Amino acid sequence: MRNADRLRPVDLARLAGVSTQQVRNYEDAGVLPPAARTASGYRTFTDVHRRALLTYRALVKGYGPTAAAHIMRTVHAGDVPGALALVDATHAALHTERTDLGAATAALEALARAEPQPLPAPGALRVGEVAALLGVRPSALRVWEAAGLLTPGRERGTRYRTYGPADVRDARLIQTLRRSRYPLDQIRPVLEGLRREGGSEALRAAITARRQALTERTRAMLEGAGALYEYLTAGA
Repeated sequence: MRNADRLRPVDLARLAGVSTQQVRNYEDAGVLPPAARTASGYRTFTDVHRRALLTYRALVKGYGPTAAAHIMRTVHAGDVPGALALVDATHAALHTERTDLGAATAALEALARAEPQPLPAPGALRVGEVAALLGVRPSALRVWEAAGLLTPGRERGTRYRTYGPADVRDARLIQTLRRSRYPLDQIRPVLEGLRREGGSEALRAAITARRQALTERTRAMLEGAGALYEYLTAGA
């Protein structure tokens, strides 16, 4: 190999905006193909490693670091069909997420407009009864309460939690949003919007933001898939 063809770890590090140790870690993890060593043991990289690094960085934007690393390791193990299957699986998961969001949109809008439904038993329900009604663990309701999403009442004396119709409605909404992969901190403004005179603007805004995020991720995945295609066809 000519010296002009060699790249040092620092050269790749500057290209990707990472540390030289991270470049070494990438090679050790299989994100980069194995590098040759000098007689003194120093790594020497080539243009193939440069292209592999750029491909990985492009994949990270849409697929995330874990999936991107798995894809590159599989390519460098010589299993291109397996790497493409990983790409397909990630796209399928995104499609499922988008489908779930679309299905949840109509359900959430209907739920947001609905009046609190009568409880299956007179009076308020306890935590175990609400959990059974929703099909969740009682611990989930306690987590939602600790996050400030639910504020159940308390029985005098026993201090047991009690849930009225509005509390059960909110718990149903939280459950639906969690199924659509909303983090707890994004659910809070949705509930606050609903509680303010029954408005659903926060709900619509959250759904719109999530839909936009999915669109941006799809674009990033297309960019990453294109970079992977170029890497493979260049003889990686």
